[in-house]
Amino acid sequence: MQESGPIPHETPRPRPSAPPVSGRSAPRDDHAAPPADLATAQPDVPAPRAPVPPAAVSPDSVPPVPVPSDPSDSVTSAPPAGLAGQRRTGVLLTLILGGLTALPPLSMDMYLPAMPAVTRSLDSPAATIQLTLTACLAGMAAGQLVVGPMSDKWGRRRPLLVGMVIYVVATLMCAFAPTAELLIAFRLLQGLAGAAGIVIARAVVRDLYDGVEMARFFSSLMLISGLAPIIAPVVGGQVLRVTDWRGVFVLLAAIGALLSAVVKWRLAETLPPAARHGGGLGATLRTMRGLIADRVFTGYVLSGSFTFAALFSYISASPFVFQDIYGASPQTFSLLFGTSAVGVMVVGQLNGRLLVGRVRLDKALAAGLGLSTLAAVGALLLVSGAFGETGLLPVALSMIALVAPMGLVMPNTSAQALMRTPHAAGSASALLGTASFLVGAVVSPLVGIAGEGTAVPMTVVQTGCLVVAIGCFLGFCRPWRRNSTL
Repeated sequence: MQESGPIPHETPRPRPSAPPVSGRSAPRDDHAAPPADLATAQPDVPAPRAPVPPAAVSPDSVPPVPVPSDPSDSVTSAPPAGLAGQRRTGVLLTLILGGLTALPPLSMDMYLPAMPAVTRSLDSPAATIQLTLTACLAGMAAGQLVVGPMSDKWGRRRPLLVGMVIYVVATLMCAFAPTAELLIAFRLLQGLAGAAGIVIARAVVRDLYDGVEMARFFSSLMLISGLAPIIAPVVGGQVLRVTDWRGVFVLLAAIGALLSAVVKWRLAETLPPAARHGGGLGATLRTMRGLIADRVFTGYVLSGSFTFAALFSYISASPFVFQDIYGASPQTFSLLFGTSAVGVMVVGQLNGRLLVGRVRLDKALAAGLGLSTLAAVGALLLVSGAFGETGLLPVALSMIALVAPMGLVMPNTSAQALMRTPHAAGSASALLGTASFLVGAVVSPLVGIAGEGTAVPMTVVQTGCLVVAIGCFLGFCRPWRRNSTL
C-alpha cells in the first residue's frame, strides 16, 4: 500500500480553482468560506471568469483573504469585511446538505413507532416486518457504491436529482404497499435511492472545502443530521395520532419532494466537466482499488467504520438494556437516548468551532477514540459487576460518556480520508459510507448473543470495536510519521 500524497488516478486532472476576486490570483485559503455562488438557482457551474484588472475592481468587492502563517491564525483573527453574503450562502449550503444526510435516518427512525401497526395491518409476523428495516439499511449501503462513482462521472446534481425522484416514488409505493413482501421490496428501493443524499453530500463538501475548513463543515453537518434520530420517532408517533402508518410514508415522500425542489433550484453543480472522469465498470473498479490500496485512506475508513459500529451497537441494544434490564420507562429511555445524541452534537460543534484550526485533526481524532474507549471499558466494568450492584444512572452516564466523544472522531475521519481523494470524491465518499453501514450491520447483532438479560455483550462489542478502531488508526494511518499541519 502507498502512504503519502493523494491517491493516484489513471487519468488525473487538475482540480479547478475558484476564479480570483481581484486582479491577482489569490492564494488558496483552507479557512475561507465557500464562494457566494455555490448555492444558487443556476443548474450548472458557469465557465471560469477572466481575472478582473485591478482598476476595474469595485470598492465594494470582496478583498482577498490572506493565507495565515499558522492554521490557528485564521481562527483567532477577525474575519475580513464583505463576507456576509458568503456566510449566508454557507448557512444555506449547510441546511441543504444537512437535510440530505438527515433524510435516510428519518426514513429509518420515523417508521419505528408504526411497526406494530404495520404488523397488524398487513397480517404478518413481527420478524417479517423487521426485514423492512434490514432492506432499507442494505439499500443505503449498496446504493452508495453505485451513486458515488456516478457522481464522479456525471457530476453531483444529475445523480442526486435522479436519486431524489426515485426516493419520492419509492416512498409513495411504500405508503400503498398491499403486502409485507412488496413493502420490503419498496423499502429496499427507498434505501438505494436515499443513499444518493448521503454520498453526494460528502462529495460536495469535498468539492468545496479542503483542510481544516472541511473538518469544520462536517462538524456543522452533525448539528443537523444528528437531530434526525432524536426527532424522527417523536414525529412518527405524532403522525400516528392523526393517521395510520401509511401516513408516515406520505410525510417522508413530502419531505423528499421538498428537498428535491431545493436541490433543483438552490444547489449548483460543484464538479465542473473538466474535473470529471469517464469510464465504465472497469474504470470504477480500478478507482475503488486505488482508493483501498492507499494505506492511510483505508485506515481512516476503518477507524470511522468501527467507531460507527460501536455507536450502532448502542442504538440497537440500548432500548432493551435501559428498559428491560434497568427498568427505565419509555419516556426515560427517550430522554437518555436524546441526551446521548445531544452529546455527540455538542462535541461535534466544539470540534468545529474550537479545536479545528488550533489542534491537528489527528490529535482531536485520537482524543475522541481514547475517551470513548476509556468510557467503554468503564461501562464494561460497571455492567459486569466489578463495582457491585449497578443502577440505571451510572450505566446511562457511561453510555453518554462513550458516545459523546464520537463527535471528534466521525467528522475528522471523513475529512482526513476525503482530503486524500480530490480526484474521486464520490467514490471515496461511497466507500466511507458503505464500510460504515456494513461493519455496523455485521457487528450489531452480536449485542444480543448472550440474550436480553445482560448488558455485558453490548459493552464487550463496543470496547472491541473501539480498540480495533484505535488499532486501524495507529497501524494504518501512523500519524506520527506524516508531516502534516492539519
